[in-house]
Amino acid sequence: MTNTSGQYDAVSSYCRELYMKKMRDYGSSWRVLRPSSLTDQIMIKARRIRSIDEKGTQKVNDGVKGEFIGILNYSVMALIQIELNNYEDINLGMDEGLKLYDKYVAEAKKLMEDKNHDYGEAWRDMRIGSIDDIILMKLHRIKQIEDNKGVTSVSEGVEAGYFDMINYAAFALILIDENEQ
Repeated sequence: MTNTSGQYDAVSSYCRELYMKKMRDYGSSWRVLRPSSLTDQIMIKARRIRSIDEKGTQKVNDGVKGEFIGILNYSVMALIQIELNNYEDINLGMDEGLKLYDKYVAEAKKLMEDKNHDYGEAWRDMRIGSIDDIILMKLHRIKQIEDNKGVTSVSEGVEAGYFDMINYAAFALILIDENEQ
């Protein structure tokens, strides 16, 4: 577990770095997006990963790794949006933005550690395409819950889906990094 924990910290660190750089460039302009719009942004990234996988080629330079970084970051941003629940006041300072980012990544990591304990790191035997498929399934579930105005019978709700997508994106990034070495 120590290796996974360190690898998780490494991938979440470079995701955080990109989040911070974009906050520096654009401020918190993303705060105008409702969680459902962030869900759609994640869907675009996950579909692109599938398209690249199925076609075996890509025409835009941004690779699969960048798309998984985007999935992780947009999932964190969606959780922040749900917490703040005010899309008119888009002003979020760098310190507060990073504090919230770190809060949700830490919660996701704790969830990952608990699930890894129970599942024995089964994700390590998964293909990148299968991880993307699971993210797409989670997105369809979230979209259904959003379309149902958050009403569920047995589901944990959209927040659980976003946390799962953070972790699946981190798993994909860990596997990609291992394959690059």
